[in-house]
Amino acid sequence: MMATAAMTFASGQAISQTKTLYIGMNGGVMEKTWTERIFPEFEKANNVKVVVVPGTSSDILAKAQANKDKPQMHVMFLDDGVMARAVGMGLCEKMTPNPQLEEIYPIARFKGDMAAGVTMGMTGMAYNTKMFADKNWTPPTSWMDFADPKYKGKVVFQSLPASSFGLHGFLMFNRIQGGSEKDVNPGFNAWPKTIGPNVLEYIPSSAKLAEMFQNGEVAIAPLTPTSVAVLKGRGIPVEYVQPKEGSVVLMVAQCVIAKNSEPELSQKLAQHLLSAQAQSAGLQYGNQVPSNAKAKASKEADQAVLSKFNDYMKTAVTVDWDTINANRPAWNARWNRVVER
Repeated sequence: MMATAAMTFASGQAISQTKTLYIGMNGGVMEKTWTERIFPEFEKANNVKVVVVPGTSSDILAKAQANKDKPQMHVMFLDDGVMARAVGMGLCEKMTPNPQLEEIYPIARFKGDMAAGVTMGMTGMAYNTKMFADKNWTPPTSWMDFADPKYKGKVVFQSLPASSFGLHGFLMFNRIQGGSEKDVNPGFNAWPKTIGPNVLEYIPSSAKLAEMFQNGEVAIAPLTPTSVAVLKGRGIPVEYVQPKEGSVVLMVAQCVIAKNSEPELSQKLAQHLLSAQAQSAGLQYGNQVPSNAKAKASKEADQAVLSKFNDYMKTAVTVDWDTINANRPAWNARWNRVVER
C-alpha cells in the first residue's frame, strides 16, 4: 500500500513538473520588460518557465540554424529582415490560427503566418541635442544630412552587414541617389564622397551609441524612436527625427521554431505575446510599440508614444526583403571592400 502511495506521489510529481521554454531575443530593455512584466502571467497559467537566450538577431538566427535538426530554443524574436531569412531557411513553424493574429496590424503578418510582428518601429535619425544647442545647429531633417560637411568626424553609422539600422540608412541614401533595392550601385558609388568622409566609426550594433552620445563624440546616427526613448530615460541628450524622405519600418517579429520539443506550448506562448494585454504591458514598461491594434495606453505618456508612432507611420516606407536577402552576401562583401576598408 505504501508502495502504491509512493508511485501515485511520484506520478503526480511528474505530471506537475514545470517545463522550460527557451526564447531567443535581444537582451537589455526588451529582455527585462518581457521577463518581468509579460512572461510571468503565462508561466503561472501554464506551469512553465520561460528562459531568455539573449543575443542580436544575427546571433539568434545562427543558433537556430546550427541546431535546426534538434532545436535548443522554442520561440525566437528577430528583426523583420532577419526573420524573412529564417522563414526562407525553413526554421519557422506556421502559427496556428488564433484571434490575436486577427488583431495585429496587417503589415505585421508574414506571408502564410509563418511569423508575426511583436513590436513596431522604424529607423530614422537621432541627434545629440546638447551638441546641437552648443553649436547653434538646427535639427537634421533629411537622410542627406549625414553628408553635411559640418558633421565631419561626428557621424556614427551602423555596419550594413551586421545591423538593420545601418542597412536601412544605406538603402534610404541609395534611393535618394536614384537607386532601389534592385540597384544599389548609386548608393555605393556616391558613399565614398558624401557620407563616408563624415563617419567617425562604423559600429556592429547600437550598443556603443549611449556612451558616444553622452561623451559628445557623435552628432547624428541612424536610430529608432524606441531606442531614443530608452536613451533619454537614462538622461542622455538625444532626440529622434523623422527624415522628410521617410523612415524605414522595422519590426521585431517572432516565430515558433520548427521541430522544437514543445510545439503546443510554444504556439501558446507566441499567441500570448501577440495579445493586447501583453503588448500593453510592453508599451507601459518598456516603450515597446505594440503590433496589436487593440493594445491600450495606460497613461498619458504611453498615448503620446502611440500618437507619435501613428504620425511617423504616415511617411514610413517598407523595403523589399526578398531582394535584399537574395543579394545581401554580395552587398556585405562590397560594403567591407568599398566602405569599411
